[in-house]
Amino acid sequence: MSVVTLPRDRRAERYAATRREILDAAWDLVRAQGLGALAMRELGARVGMRAQSLYAYFPSKFAIYDAMFAESNRELLHRMSALASVRDPVEALRERARLFLAFCAEDPGRYQLLFQRTIPGFEPSPEAYALALEVLDNAREALRACGISDAGAVDMWTALTSGLAAQQIANEPGGDRWVRLTDEATDMFLAHQALAKKEETP
Repeated sequence: MSVVTLPRDRRAERYAATRREILDAAWDLVRAQGLGALAMRELGARVGMRAQSLYAYFPSKFAIYDAMFAESNRELLHRMSALASVRDPVEALRERARLFLAFCAEDPGRYQLLFQRTIPGFEPSPEAYALALEVLDNAREALRACGISDAGAVDMWTALTSGLAAQQIANEPGGDRWVRLTDEATDMFLAHQALAKKEETP
């Protein structure tokens, strides 16, 4: 039985490779100069193109931010899915929190794009935002495994973890002063939730 080999779409491959090159250059600029410093002219120069030519691959600068937003959430989801399965839900929540804090602290520009409104007027597309909602759903699942499902508790958890990340990035970029507090903060949160649930019980 002969195997049929489909012809390669070289044009599509070149298009995808150029988009990847543009995104890589955009990340380099953001990491060197800050998220708000991304300029089409400088980006084009980095990839050997005129600024106008970039629009054949991304219709706007916001479209570049959107692609960066989507791939960042995909990377976070990928890392979460690679976590080892842990039977103890509390330890699983601690591990998830450690991973999240490390992910945020390792790339301040990426953290700002995902969790702060740093770019005036930018809103992720529905497709990109769906990935962010998937990240949030993963957090909800980890909390539910610990017996926590209240919407206010979920809000508190996201504020706690993202707040630690913000403190780390703002006050000691590249360090771990606030990242080291992850387990303690997780245990304090869980203790508070257990006490609140006990007080609610008649």
